[in-house]
Amino acid sequence: MRKLKVSTLVTLDGVIQDPGGFGETEQGGWANPYFTEEAEQDSLEHLMEADYFLCGRTTYELLSKTWGKIKGGPYLERMNSMPKLVASRTLAEPLEWNAKLISGDVAEEIAKLKLEPGKDIEMYGSASLLQTLMKHGLVDEYRVWVHPLVIGGGKRLFIEGGHSAKLRLASSKTLSSGVVILTYEPVS
Repeated sequence: MRKLKVSTLVTLDGVIQDPGGFGETEQGGWANPYFTEEAEQDSLEHLMEADYFLCGRTTYELLSKTWGKIKGGPYLERMNSMPKLVASRTLAEPLEWNAKLISGDVAEEIAKLKLEPGKDIEMYGSASLLQTLMKHGLVDEYRVWVHPLVIGGGKRLFIEGGHSAKLRLASSKTLSSGVVILTYEPVS
């Protein structure tokens, strides 16, 4: 049985928007100085544990446009080669970047996929999609990469009026850059 693991880069004030500097905000790229070899290795290890990369439309459009054209390095090679599942009501197939559209009930499709044998499902960002998955109790692990900076505005990881969840801290890891990776699991 697969697990759904959500991994998100976040500022100390809870912002997840444009950590890679893909042009969404003026403050974009805030996570780039912290993406050291150590961070890349940790990210690669988690991608290697997954058969699928799941994301929403916005994350897909931003990452495929940028990362899909970059060659080199084990992390990007893995990301570019693995199958992607994209949750969207507005996109149409065919999709680029080794991606397939989930056009029906996303929660139902992910629940079915989780029951199949295989490696995990990794998801980055996608705050709206996260809310849908939380509503249906589908998230098995939250990996929150807390960056030591405050930028004052932008999309938040957990939205006002969103779904609640009781979590337990499963592990924590402090990187040499000052980023703290907090891994939480739902409390049954």
